[in-house]
This record gives sequence, structure tokens and C-alpha cells, in this order.
Amino acid sequence: ETRKRLESETKTSISIPKQGVEGQIVITGAHRAAVASAVTRVEVLIDSFRRKQPFTHFLSFALNHPQVQQGFLRFREQVLELCGQDAGVDESIFQNPAKLHLTIGTLALLNEQEVTRASELLQQCRDAIRDITEAKPLPVEVRGIEYMNDDPSMVDVLYAKVTVRDGSEKLQQIADRLVEYFAAAGLMERERERVKIHGTIMNTLFRKDPSAEDKGASARPNAKDREAFNAKNILQMFGEVYFGAFELNSVQISQRFSTDSTGYYSSAGRVTFS
Repeated sequence: ETRKRLESETKTSISIPKQGVEGQIVITGAHRAAVASAVTRVEVLIDSFRRKQPFTHFLSFALNHPQVQQGFLRFREQVLELCGQDAGVDESIFQNPAKLHLTIGTLALLNEQEVTRASELLQQCRDAIRDITEAKPLPVEVRGIEYMNDDPSMVDVLYAKVTVRDGSEKLQQIADRLVEYFAAAGLMERERERVKIHGTIMNTLFRKDPSAEDKGASARPNAKDREAFNAKNILQMFGEVYFGAFELNSVQISQRFSTDSTGYYSSAGRVTFS
């Protein structure tokens, strides 16, 4: 239907691969301007289609270092012991320790070609990333928790704070640079000037779906599907909780709903800092 309309409006012929078949969209026409116009309109359609798709991958820094996992398990145990009576607090809303990560941005990759393209794009960022890290791993510390909505008694997601030990902005710079690259390539939406890197440790979406992943750091994305929890006591008692420190040495494209041999997400591409 849409294709016929586009063809008649631009006086071109558009051939699209059958569903499930990989291939290029081919546009032919008698005039260069007509073809160019059809190409633009098809790109706009694909863009708006991509925005409506659930995301398939995300750029991440893994936080599942054994020391951080241990710190997180300690935190979970103490929260359940001391705050388990608070509204909405139970074991089901805690992140899986093997999947602890910082999300940089989400990707809706529509086929294998796009996955390959994203992976190649990440490789192209390698030099820029190593310029920031001076080709060395980044010593980071995971300490403290924060939430993003206004009311600490009605929280949906609790985040761990991650800082570079030397006090620099290197982690933030890498994230901003990556989002800039991926947004320029049309594979990611840039939501704000500075990327809000977030490491989820508690999420009310996990109640129903342990493999849920928040689309971003926005407040209550699907409020109706979730039961918030009262985080007042958790924030008071564990505001500056120490999870651990380690040397971060890579960024990767993680596949949603997947697991590799370490328990982390399967990777569709990675770049190391050193």
C-alpha cells in the first residue's frame, strides 16, 4: 500500500526483498531527482519504523567483575534483611549479578546486515576511544546509589554510581563520543546533550520479566505495567554503599535477551581500551 503510493507520487519503481530475505531495496526511475526523492522518503519510513521497534541491542560497559558482583550480592542481602518490609521491595526486582552493566544507548538493528554495520562502526571508534583512555584500562569504582524520578517513596529504577578513580570524565567522554557516532550513522537516537550512563541494580520491570531492560534513563516509561517501591530507607542506609572497584577495559554491543558463557550478554562486537 505504502509502496504503491510512493511509486506513484515519485514516478519510480521500488523493489523490496520479501519478508525474511536479506537484500537491498532497489529504486529505479527515469529521472535522477525522482529516484533521489524516493530514496529520501524510504529512509524516512525506515527511520520511523526503527523508532517503533523494540530495541534489539545496546552499547554497554560490563560491571559484572567478581568483586562488584560480591558487593552487589552483599547489598541485596542487607536490603532484603533491613528493608524487606518496605512497600514493593522484594528479591524479584534486583538485577542478575552476572548481568550488571552500564547502558550507554539502545539500538534497534533490523537485520543481520545492520548488526554487522553496527559492529564495524564500533571498530571505527577504536582510535577515538583509545585516545581518551590513553590506550590503558580505566580504573573505575562502583559506589553509591541514585534514582531518577521525584519521589523516593515511589521508585521504579535504582542505579549504581560509577566513577573513574582518577576523578576524570573519561567514561562520560567515551559514552558521548559513541552516541555521537551511532546517532550520526542513523542507528541510535540522541536523547540529550550528555549521555546519562546508568547502571541498573533494581528495576520494577524485573518483577514480571527478569530479562527486562529499560529503554533509557527516562522516568516511568510504562508506569501502568509496574509496581513502584519505597526506596527511602534504602537510600538512607545505603546511599554511599561500596560495591567494588576494577579495571574496565572494553565497551561492547550487547544483544538483548541473550547470555554468554560468563552469564553476561552475548556480544555483537567489542572494542578494548588497551
